Parts: sequence; structure tokens; C-alpha cells
Amino acid sequence: MTSTILEMKSITKTFPGVKALDDVNLQVQEGEIHALIGENGAGKSTLMKVLSGVHPYGTYSGDIVYKGNTCEFKNINDSENLGIVIVHQELALIPELSIAENIFLGNERAKNGIINWNETRRKTRELLTKVGLHVNAEEQIKNIGVGQQQLVEIAKALSKEVELLILDEPTAALNEKDTENFLQLLLEFKKQGITSILISHKLKELFKVSDNITVLRDGKTISSYSLKNGDITEKHIIKDMVGRDLANLYPERNPNIKDEVVFEIKDWSVYHPLDSERQILHDVNLKVKRGEIVGLAGLMGAGRTELAMSVFGKSYGKKITGQLLKDGKEIVLNHVDQAIKNGLAYVSEDRKEYGLILIDSVKDNVTLANLEKVSKKNMIDKNLEVTQAEEIKSKINIKAPTIYQNTGNLSGGNQQKVVLGKWIFTDPDILILDEPTRGIDVGAKYEIYKIINDLAEQGKSIIVISSELPELLGICDRIYTLCEGRVTGSHDKEDASQESLMTYMTEVGGHYNG
Repeated sequence: MTSTILEMKSITKTFPGVKALDDVNLQVQEGEIHALIGENGAGKSTLMKVLSGVHPYGTYSGDIVYKGNTCEFKNINDSENLGIVIVHQELALIPELSIAENIFLGNERAKNGIINWNETRRKTRELLTKVGLHVNAEEQIKNIGVGQQQLVEIAKALSKEVELLILDEPTAALNEKDTENFLQLLLEFKKQGITSILISHKLKELFKVSDNITVLRDGKTISSYSLKNGDITEKHIIKDMVGRDLANLYPERNPNIKDEVVFEIKDWSVYHPLDSERQILHDVNLKVKRGEIVGLAGLMGAGRTELAMSVFGKSYGKKITGQLLKDGKEIVLNHVDQAIKNGLAYVSEDRKEYGLILIDSVKDNVTLANLEKVSKKNMIDKNLEVTQAEEIKSKINIKAPTIYQNTGNLSGGNQQKVVLGKWIFTDPDILILDEPTRGIDVGAKYEIYKIINDLAEQGKSIIVISSELPELLGICDRIYTLCEGRVTGSHDKEDASQESLMTYMTEVGGHYNG
């Protein structure tokens, strides 16, 4: 008979202006994989930060009972000393340090203040073998991929003799293969007796590995289910998450596509920025009509983001050749400001690194890319800026107390809306959206899709890059497939399927001339 390893009772946590957790209850059984799910802003990460001591005892009300004992964690070391380890969504690794140094940072193999490097490297090799990562322990973090970095974080957790492993969106930045390997690793940990709490928006992954699931909404516990019997469906979970049925995950779209080609990429070739002999894109040809939503599908390394960034003011690459045409006329975009002035906007896949200034307000972020619009005689008109920011906030339903709210305090879905709002504020003709719904929940996704539809209805031309084929099929009118830097096909939505797209995404020899 399994015993309860963790109970969180009546947890309430308040931040200035918002109650993040309201009488939340969670019960986790020893040795299980317990899924914690909810919309962005539902309180999942906050609850886990309470559990791990990131939000210390005294800053919340309620009780944490771990292995039968009531705990009062004052910091993260207190929880780690009892075997509770959290791996955050944003990886906490230092790029310039080696794998071994990162794994034992703050937990050094030392005696009398002197680090035993032989012991450190030996133990690192053992941990890397355990997580299935076959790289040199002395390799720098900056030289390995995101999927491998995620495994380093897991190895780091195992080095602390973890008994309860908390994983916050561990597969958000992983490709399909790395995700599958990670889920198998999680099941292996379960066999070893490690209990896991898994936060993810990817329901199919949760159903594949989880024993039980708890749903949060608006900072409250909504439901808890066992997934062992197979009688709980994704529809059950989605309804609990958003408080309504989402019969269709994608809003209805009635395309109003004009026959005129607004934007065209011709014979576009790009070389790697650090290796001038390595060609990343080969003679890419692509067209977008007015009011059309065009998708870019490709596996990791196909060149989708590289294409978007190289087009957007040559933000990526060297030795770039080819033509860009807008309304039939060639345009030259050597810098980002030239791209913006010619009516292009690019929403990066990494909103926190490239899209937002997290310590600034919603207002400052929204107006940042078009300060001329809120300026008079080269001075920002504060009243006009407030009016325009309020209009954008209302237009795309950014859920924030005020436009003065720090963007870093918003949920992922609302941060993504701020990025969209920033570029909508530039009044672009062509929007390139790179993974616009990565790391956000189904409810927030639906709202983003509606914004995209509205923009297309207004005559904007939109390019959507996504790793999720159902998403591209759900929102796009036409989809280009890329493989190893080459466009391999153009597919009308009606004639495309996941299977047909995947065939072209893996067809290395295929070449599409437009």
C-alpha cells in the first residue's frame, strides 16, 4: 500500500495586488508521477516555490507536511536537505562553466575547503550515465544543446540525493526525440522510487507518464484525478483548466485572402555567423498573400528561426544572398530598424531573452518598438503613451492589474500578449511569429489564435513558425515544409496532414522552387 509523501494544506500566498494561491490543497503519493496543471497564472509555479522554500515560511499561510512532518522551509537549502529538489523552467546553469562544475556548484565535493576534482569528475560521470547523457564532464555548458542542458539539470538534482523531484515545464524547449527520452527517464526514476511532480501544458505527455493529476485554476484547487483507469480524457482536464468547454482548440476562421502577393523571399541563402563555410539556408523561396496565414514546419535544425531572423534585418547569419520583395518591389533590410520601417515585425521564440524587458512595465514594453508614435518633437508624450498602451492592453486582453505592472510578474501567456502588443503597435504589414504559443496553456493559446485571426482579417500577412503540426494545421491557410535549410514543399491546409508534412520535413533530397 502506497503512503502519502507530501500534503500541502490550505496554502494561501498573496503578492501586491493579487492573490496567487487561495486555499490550495495538494496530496502526492510516494513513488508516483503527479501532474500539476492549469492555465498560465493558475498558481502552479508559485505553489512549487512555496514547497521548495523559494517563497519562505512566513510569506504564506497553510501547512506543508512532508513524510508526516510539518515543515517550515526558510530557504531552498532547507527543502533540498530533506530531498526535495526543484528544476525550474528557466535553466539555472552557467554557460562558461563545465558540466561538472555546474552539477556541484554550491554542493562541492570538498574537504577542508579544498575541492576534490577527481571525485567531482568521477561522480559527474556516474550521474551523466544515470540520466543517459554521454558527453565529457569537462565540456562547457554553452557547447551542448538545450535537451542536454535539461539532463544536466536533472543530474544536478540527483546529486542532491533527491526523493521528491519537481519539474517545471521540463519539455517546453525540447524537440520530439529529446522529449520522448526525457519521459522514459522519468519512468525509470519512478522504478527507482523517486517521486515526481510534473508541471506541463502538454496534456499528451502528462497522460503518457502520470499516475494522478491535480488541476489549478485562478489560484485554487479545482480537481484531482487518477489517470490509471483511463476514464479521464483531455476534454475533462481542459474544461477544469479553463472553466469552460473548448470543443474546438482552434477558433473558427473564415479566410479573406486577397490574390496579391504582399511579401516574397527569393533564392535566399544564408551562412552560419561563426562558420562562413557552413551554409544554413539554401535558395529558399516563399510567398505570402494579403490576409494569409502561412506556416513554416520543420524539425529542429531545419532553419526556420534562422530564416526568420535573417530576413528581419539580417539579425542572423553571414554571406546572405537573395531578394526580399514587398508588394512586388525589392526592399533592402540590412538592419532591424529598416525591417520595422518597411512594415515587418518579428516575435521571437524566446520572449524573455529577445522580446521583453522584464523589469519594465507593460506600458514601456508595448510602446518600445515605436516610440515615434507616442512622441512629439522627440519627447515622449506621457499622456499619449498611457492612452495607446491602455488601448493595446484592452484590444488583446492583457490580464494585468494596470499598464504599470512589471512584465516579469505576468504569466507566460500574458507576457506573450505583451510581445504581440508591442509589434502590433508598430502597425506592421507582415508579422513573423516564431513559436507564438510555446510554454503557454490551452486557454491562452486560444486567445493568441484569435488575435492572429483578427490580424489576418485586417489584411495583415502572417508567417507562423511552430514545432506543433496540429497547431499549424489548425490555424494556417498554407504550410511550407523545410528540411536541412531547404524548402521541400508548399501545402494547402485542405490537402495537408501530419503524416504528409512529416514526410516532406524529413525529405532531405526534396527541393521546392516556388
